[in-house]
Amino acid sequence: MIKKILVSQPKPSSEKSPYYDIAERFGVELVFRPFIKVEGLTAREFRTQKVNILDYTAIVFTSRHAIDHFFTLAHELRVNIPEDMKYFCVTETIALYIQKYVQYRKRKVFFGTTGRVDDLLPSMVKHKTEKYLVPMSDVHNDSLTQLLDSKKLTHKEVVMYRTVSNDFTDEEVKNFDYDMLVFFSPSGIESLMKNFPDFNQEKIAIATFGPATAKAATDAGLRLDLEAPTEKYPSMTGALQHYLIMQED
Repeated sequence: MIKKILVSQPKPSSEKSPYYDIAERFGVELVFRPFIKVEGLTAREFRTQKVNILDYTAIVFTSRHAIDHFFTLAHELRVNIPEDMKYFCVTETIALYIQKYVQYRKRKVFFGTTGRVDDLLPSMVKHKTEKYLVPMSDVHNDSLTQLLDSKKLTHKEVVMYRTVSNDFTDEEVKNFDYDMLVFFSPSGIESLMKNFPDFNQEKIAIATFGPATAKAATDAGLRLDLEAPTEKYPSMTGALQHYLIMQED
């Protein structure tokens, strides 16, 4: 019987989150506790990549983390970002977040609607003379590089932040009494094995989102009880709700 679920993400900011509906409907306790955290590179670490921010005329942001660490590093490096710098963001929400650091001007901020870089490409191609800098995490693949190469855009990907294990305290380890664990990235699985090297799954259900996370779980010797997304259940909350209904039968 599933009574206590650990979701390896920050607590939802909205009270209308489907997770709260699940907690109420099934009488389960949901605990939100990220297994990973993002930290920025130091100025010294960044310099080893030999990238001069001012050599570029446009920045591509794929997340709010990227924005935070770009402007933090620029400040530490004492780089004054020119007012005519252009920003290309994968969503409007991310674009609006830039206001935290610079005055928002529509003529220099562009954004997509789907959250995918593909959706940004038409805007970037219209500005094909720009030199694009793409702040990234240390965990990434080459798909974005290949995409920009395919349009013959001048670009440079640079690591500005990294994903690390969000270690558990001794108290958290002692009180680790969950019936189900929900993971969203391979890094989360790595963090589980780091924090609990003698982890014994037994009756604990494991849920994963995305094929890479599922593979990391099985590679770690874990039993997968729930995989999302599926064609019928594209979200983790939808898949989780269906799983709990099945448990009741």
